[in-house]
Amino acid sequence: MIREKAKAKINLTLDVLFKRADGYHEVEMVMQTVDLSDQLLLEERDDNQIVLSCGVPYIPLDNRNLAYKAAALLRERYGIRKGIHITIDKQIPVAAGLAGGSSDGAAALRGLNRLWNLGLTLEELAELGAELGSDVPFCIYGGTAIARGRGEIIERLPAAPPLWVVLVKPPITVSTADVYGNLKVDEIDSHPDTLGMIQALASGNPERIVSGLGNVLEQVTFKMHPEVERLKSQIVKFGAMGALMSGSGPTVFGITDRESRAQRIYNALRGFSKEVYLTRFL
Repeated sequence: MIREKAKAKINLTLDVLFKRADGYHEVEMVMQTVDLSDQLLLEERDDNQIVLSCGVPYIPLDNRNLAYKAAALLRERYGIRKGIHITIDKQIPVAAGLAGGSSDGAAALRGLNRLWNLGLTLEELAELGAELGSDVPFCIYGGTAIARGRGEIIERLPAAPPLWVVLVKPPITVSTADVYGNLKVDEIDSHPDTLGMIQALASGNPERIVSGLGNVLEQVTFKMHPEVERLKSQIVKFGAMGALMSGSGPTVFGITDRESRAQRIYNALRGFSKEVYLTRFL
């Protein structure tokens, strides 16, 4: 029996450079793990089945789930003849732009690598993860990194300073496919400064980090769901040093360098949404 944490991520920058011949978008983004996690419990079974259980009713428990896909991939690739029961204790909000499903897939790969004594390196696990989804390779490593390609090419960065983060997910669902489908790359009005963000993180200066936040998908999601833009303004009004939408949304986060201020922002935002989380950079 193995326990494995699946940590959420936020995008400090998200840039889209062009649409590729394969239909995907070429992205460049600085990603950061935060201290909000699902917990996976992995237990072997005698009957050669992959079984998933989760207390959240709308999580798929079949091969649409990335943790299930991870187990199926490892069994097929390495000729494993054992069954597995994966229990997911879901704490990361679903379909929120926080890579919850991808992180579960990554945690399943890491945990099963240990349980089945496969001896795979993180690099090898990340390569396998790229077959499951674009965010899985980053979730294998965690920490601070730049992701390129469709998100699967990872360059790890030195650890960011321990800033506080308040996450808010409004009660709406945003389709990532719809957001990318409505994005016109040649109409992006301003691109985030990826290199500037890397330098800001290296400096450890919270003001520089916050001033470099940027996500080109905001202009699409805000048009589709104006309440997400209003939420972002609200977070700043309540005292965050800066705020940004994570991924394709709808979660918005605010950053501050003081726990007491983060606590005040968290308390203020609880009137706006049931899903508010106080966390920090890991």
